[in-house]
Amino acid sequence: MKWLCGLVVTLIGTLVHAADEQIVRVYILAGQSNMEGKAPNALYEHQARDPKTANLFAHLRKDDQWIVRDDVYVKFLQRHGGLTIGYGSRDRTGVELEFGTVVGNHFEEPVLLIKTCWGGHSLFKLFRPPSSGMPDKATLTAEWEKAKTQAQNNNKKSKKQNPLPTYESILEPYGSSYRAMLKEVSDTLANKDTLFPTLKGKKPVISGFVWFQGWNDQYGAENEYATHMKNLINDIRKEYKTPTLPVVIGAMGQNGSAPAKGAMLIVQNAQLSMNDVPEFRGNVKTIRTDVLVDKAAEELFPTWQKNLEQWQKTGGDRPYHYLGSAIWFNRIGRTMGETMLELHGKK
Repeated sequence: MKWLCGLVVTLIGTLVHAADEQIVRVYILAGQSNMEGKAPNALYEHQARDPKTANLFAHLRKDDQWIVRDDVYVKFLQRHGGLTIGYGSRDRTGVELEFGTVVGNHFEEPVLLIKTCWGGHSLFKLFRPPSSGMPDKATLTAEWEKAKTQAQNNNKKSKKQNPLPTYESILEPYGSSYRAMLKEVSDTLANKDTLFPTLKGKKPVISGFVWFQGWNDQYGAENEYATHMKNLINDIRKEYKTPTLPVVIGAMGQNGSAPAKGAMLIVQNAQLSMNDVPEFRGNVKTIRTDVLVDKAAEELFPTWQKNLEQWQKTGGDRPYHYLGSAIWFNRIGRTMGETMLELHGKK
């Protein structure tokens, strides 16, 4: 019987150790410029104090200051620290603010958001997932010929003899952002204890993937988007050995209140079609971002140049960047966070 008692003690010890193991939930936020975040911090500051909009930001502030969370952390390019405003493009904020707030409020474990996003990067080319392979030779050859012609013209104008692009140089960019995304995640996790000392000793667990991208695929690659999107999801899951990793996609919605048309509609529908892929049901969900439009910014934009002072209190960018609206970006981030919890089976 001694062996049985010993076995029981060992099992109990193993279970206690497993229960005591502390984790940090890691979410990858990937895409292009809109995932970077384009709402000016100055706009956040104004609207957080303006009586007409202050209530929309009150939960993000304390004692008339922005909360800097000690349970949700962000890594974006060279910036890292507790979640607050300012983790978007320079002096700007993005969807990470509300996404991290929603997810962080729900889980007892700390949360780490790793942003891997670069403006102008298409899914067809730079973010192209491994499963998509390379484009056909005719497409690549045409791209090569075009690049050589452009280089020759540039040489004539500058009176230089710079070398012409090689066929190999045309292949190189394909998938480069996908690879950079994986490297950014691995480097951040490898240096987690230095970047975020309070997370030292906690095991990182890849818990979700958020994708907010699409603009650059409108220009000739729109009909391939659904194929590459499906491959991206499958490849990310394979990379992190998580077959049902929750994935939230923010569909293109820069059209706002107006119906999407042309290539934008094709990309938008391709993103929404992920909701109907049988093996993705219950673990992948695309949200609409157009229905979350900030109508005040949308209505003012056509005359923003004539009403600059008012515009700076309402928006901060062009339509392709969701008008730089803090309200619109916050709504998108909050919906992404709520959708992620839904995929986790949480309400």
